[in-house]
Amino acid sequence: MPVTLAAALVLVLAAVGLAVVRPGPLADWLGDEPAGRETAQAAEPAPVAVLAGADANAPLPTPEGVRAALAPLVAVPALGDRVNVSVTDVATGQPLFGSGEDDGTVPASVTKLVTGVTVLAARGPAYRIPTRAVAGAAPGEVVIVGGGDPTLAVDAKGFYPGAARLDDLAAQVRAASGGTKPTRVVFDPSLYSGPVYEPGWDPDIPTGGYGGAVTALMTDGARSDVPRAKRDDRAGNHWAERTARPDLAAARSFARLLGVPADAVQRGTAPAAATSGPGAELGRVESLPMVRLVDIMIRDSDNIIAEALARQVALARDEPASFAGGGRAMDAVAAELGLPADELTLADGSGLSRTNRISPSLLTELIALAGNGSRPELAAIFGGLPVADWSGTLADRYQTAATKAGAGVIRAKTGTLTKVHAIAGLVSTTDGRLLTFAVLTDEVPPDGLTAARVALDRIGAALAGCGCR
Repeated sequence: MPVTLAAALVLVLAAVGLAVVRPGPLADWLGDEPAGRETAQAAEPAPVAVLAGADANAPLPTPEGVRAALAPLVAVPALGDRVNVSVTDVATGQPLFGSGEDDGTVPASVTKLVTGVTVLAARGPAYRIPTRAVAGAAPGEVVIVGGGDPTLAVDAKGFYPGAARLDDLAAQVRAASGGTKPTRVVFDPSLYSGPVYEPGWDPDIPTGGYGGAVTALMTDGARSDVPRAKRDDRAGNHWAERTARPDLAAARSFARLLGVPADAVQRGTAPAAATSGPGAELGRVESLPMVRLVDIMIRDSDNIIAEALARQVALARDEPASFAGGGRAMDAVAAELGLPADELTLADGSGLSRTNRISPSLLTELIALAGNGSRPELAAIFGGLPVADWSGTLADRYQTAATKAGAGVIRAKTGTLTKVHAIAGLVSTTDGRLLTFAVLTDEVPPDGLTAARVALDRIGAALAGCGCR
């Protein structure tokens, strides 16, 4: 493994543990948390060595060797009629295999790799999303201004450990009000514009538990029942019942904390900023740093976080904070990074939209860029990547005789919609050479989920199990 990528992976993985030593730039990215607050995700057992054998001096596979290993596997019927593939060496950026590699393909959740890289480039790893409370136009009126933090919690029982909390914000408001009891809460979600559901989403997504209304103010990723989400067997994939009005639900929770009745909550717009009187800031809480939000998004394939981060890219590039604005902004940032943006068309940041198109070669170039050390802040995308036969969406994969060569040496993001199956990530060959690969299929038979996944796993395992020379 290149030293730069190895160091970056160590730092990013450390960021999600309970005991953290913060050397290098990570200390600045994470910052200091308020004393007494839970600041990290629950620790997981240490995995088996992942990519531990990667060596920049290991023999480079030849294009002929990679083609011989992969061509028969790419052509299997289980992957459908359109299979687009790219394999690249991380250290040199040299392409090693391609088949339809420059063709835009429906990517599903693999889209989140683009979302993660572009928001880290646009906002930086240390950026935190604010939620503010300001004085309203009338005495006793408090306006809560949504800043786009999808992980905001009501209190210490929130879904996302270490998230900013409304009870903290309410305490600040009471202290700043000088004894004046709040009598009305106005919520201002105007930072976001456009539809709350992307038109290219399947009809069942708004109510299916993996998507939801995208609003600038929400708590717990728009979950309507956090205790149930935490105990539900499907919660590992972030399934949850979602409220249809996340901004109103959050505002009512805030009002309850201030002792304001629910019928005194209404939508509105915050007065212009002022140092005193209407518009004056009464309190502010801030999200986890961007490096952690990206990690959660990729690790859990969290669609609500993904849509929030796409809007952060839009805001950083002076685009409307909408589905369309996020798509344009991510395309622009990809071009700024030197990626082939003409092979990228994004309608959302999560990959739920079937109108998204990403080429496999863009993905392998993106992963190589994040791993080659030239932009160390982009390496945050690696910390959350599932590990074959160990974690996330790859926990129960790479377990058969035909695929076990990939166990522990593949880290990759998967993507699944009906007829769409994708995977993109890193693999260490048997000689210890680190490669990046992407396989995107979007014409798989509707009933071919299991067969398609096994076929994809065999491609990754073939790269892991051969020197390909």
